[in-house]
Amino acid sequence: MGGWHTQHLLNSDVFELAGIYDIKEERRALAQSRGIHAYATREELLADPRIELVTVATPNDSHEEIAVAALLAGKNVISEKPVTLSMDSLERMISVSKQCGRVFTVHQNRRFDVDYLAMKKIHDSGEIGEIINIESRIHGSRGIPSDWRGEKAHGGGMLYDWGIHLIDQALMVLGWDVKSVNCRCDHITNNEVDDGFQLDIVMQSGARAYVEVGTYNFIAMPRFYMRGKKGTAMITDWREEAQIVRCKHWHESEVVPVETAAGLTKTMAPRDSITVDTYTIPRPQSDVHDYYRNIAATLDGKATQLVTHDQMRTDLRVILCALRSAETGETVMF
Repeated sequence: MGGWHTQHLLNSDVFELAGIYDIKEERRALAQSRGIHAYATREELLADPRIELVTVATPNDSHEEIAVAALLAGKNVISEKPVTLSMDSLERMISVSKQCGRVFTVHQNRRFDVDYLAMKKIHDSGEIGEIINIESRIHGSRGIPSDWRGEKAHGGGMLYDWGIHLIDQALMVLGWDVKSVNCRCDHITNNEVDDGFQLDIVMQSGARAYVEVGTYNFIAMPRFYMRGKKGTAMITDWREEAQIVRCKHWHESEVVPVETAAGLTKTMAPRDSITVDTYTIPRPQSDVHDYYRNIAATLDGKATQLVTHDQMRTDLRVILCALRSAETGETVMF
């Protein structure tokens, strides 16, 4: 992600890249070979008066120490997700940012994913009515990455890796008033951290989110599935448009039974064009660099940060409750 941020900042219309720092000499040398300034030490970087903003893209367990050092040096800070690994750690980071009068936030780039934006648009438009539940899945078949993401000490595991994105997206759709969390974790290719999970989130409103990440799935289930009181929306794959089936007539009394292998059923009889409208919606337009444009506007006093401290708190608390639920086998009240 450090390289990802670097490329976006090199082409940014709101920020100028002053340089990078990495503890690995070969990474600093690679940056220099590409015409990017590499600071010899972190202290040199933090002492540079030109720098207004520091982005932290390191393993999860080191975010707090680096972010606090940058804040105390008078820099504004973006931390890669997950922001940190405990609520106490997060509160310390927020407290220092307030003491220093600096912006502190987390990078949630997947708020710009067009599949998520399509589902949020459908929810917000009300075209399938009040939302009953949303299901969000990411399935792969290559196991957990064989680097620090597979190690507990560094905050590895799929809940912290992909879960933080899907949880944030679900709460952006349904709201932030979480009531309870229940989670089961997979340990198929890794016994130290979760290499997949199945997470139920119940909201105070009664709406529900089901979030699932799998790294040993050779057939993927739909990316998104959302039920409303007036219809259903689905995205089979993140590259596809959203499909909507909206109910326009209930016609319960006129259902013709269908014959299955073992008998008749009216309950599961298919719908027709008389009772439902079936259509797709175009993929929304999105530019992920709008995240940095928002930060620039925030620093100029023209906007507020896209990812708030309270949202950071709720996202992290859901993960911590999910881990406790998986360990105890019980639902955890939020």
